[in-house]
Amino acid sequence: MRSGSAVCTVRVLGAVLLAAHVLVIAGAEAAGPKPVRYTCADGTTLQATFSPPGATAGSVRLVYAESVPEATLPQVISADGGRYAQGGVEFWIKGSNATLTRAGRSTTCRAGL
Repeated sequence: MRSGSAVCTVRVLGAVLLAAHVLVIAGAEAAGPKPVRYTCADGTTLQATFSPPGATAGSVRLVYAESVPEATLPQVISADGGRYAQGGVEFWIKGSNATLTRAGRSTTCRAGL
């Protein structure tokens, strides 16, 4: 009887662990991409949230610390790095550095500061 009980316990434990694993994976997917904080040379601070890998069209959502309206920029062709632009706003990243251009003025930014 003990061996049958042990097998049953192992099966139940296995099912519980499998269910927990599925919930963790589902929670990670539901959480979505995490924003990256950038600090720029001109004093601008912003959070950039990039579209998840595999998205049909890449984009970045920029949320500024100051009262500037947020912007969602589509990814555009770039020979180097990731470039996002629309309506006079451009955010061009390469590694942990970026260049933010608004109204014709550019500033360099660094992630994680």
